[in-house]
Amino acid sequence: MLAIVIPYYKINYFEETLKSLSNQTDKRFKVYIGNDASENDPEEIIEKYSSTLNLVYKKFNDNLGSISLVQQWNRCLELLEDEEWVMILGDDDVLSDNVVESFYEKEGKFKNTISVVRFATYKIDEKSEIYSDLYTNPEIEKSSDILVYQKRSSLSEYIFSRKKIDTIKFKEFPLAWYSDLLAVLEFSEFGNIFSINSAHLKIRISPNSISGKNDNLAKKEEAKFLFYKYLLEKVKGKINKQTIIVIEDKWNKVYLNDKKRVDRLCYIILLYLRKGNFKAIFKLFNSIIIKNQN
Repeated sequence: MLAIVIPYYKINYFEETLKSLSNQTDKRFKVYIGNDASENDPEEIIEKYSSTLNLVYKKFNDNLGSISLVQQWNRCLELLEDEEWVMILGDDDVLSDNVVESFYEKEGKFKNTISVVRFATYKIDEKSEIYSDLYTNPEIEKSSDILVYQKRSSLSEYIFSRKKIDTIKFKEFPLAWYSDLLAVLEFSEFGNIFSINSAHLKIRISPNSISGKNDNLAKKEEAKFLFYKYLLEKVKGKINKQTIIVIEDKWNKVYLNDKKRVDRLCYIILLYLRKGNFKAIFKLFNSIIIKNQN
């Protein structure tokens, strides 16, 4: 069975999220809501949908998300029972009516072979208006292609194998920025993702969301740097040479965008030296010279 986990904090669009779950044409799922000590009590909204949704609600006494979103996800995941598949859904994102139905329709194609399932997506704004084309994906796609082809990605649009979540775990980065993308890579074991384009999620990008805010750019850059560092240190043999070069270039760019961070330059050079990757060091310094000339 499918568990849909909502780490709740913001009430602004929460009813839209629950309404989209209530409208699902296939009811074979259970909703778990973990309230991160929000100042906005959602219980009245939850009660409104309690007759149409099979749900569990837990209010936590402390606000953990402000310290670690990953830890907030983890304690919400502890509410689960024996579900085999898990979607971690943002409290402001919206599902098309056929998401669950499409998942079970396609399950025979990926069960026992693939651990990460992805849906098509739109972007919506604070007025719930769509402002992007529909993002679709190949039915079978290598997870590392997200890195190479700079594809957009958000946690809500995925369903993960519960077994992979339990054994591999989400990794911690500032704001959980890139924690979701690393989960896609690791939970798929750097293998294939199965994509469903006949159903979609609307992913909200608003001034209230981490993605939409501009006052957290430094933390996002730090998370990006640590993400690429993790990949280059930890995943030897799991990513092909072409993708490694792409990751190196992206890692270098994080430093080049803020050359005051000499500590980042030191990390990059030391890692390349440990790997004997003198070509990457030459390429980095060449990029620095070009950047200084511009």
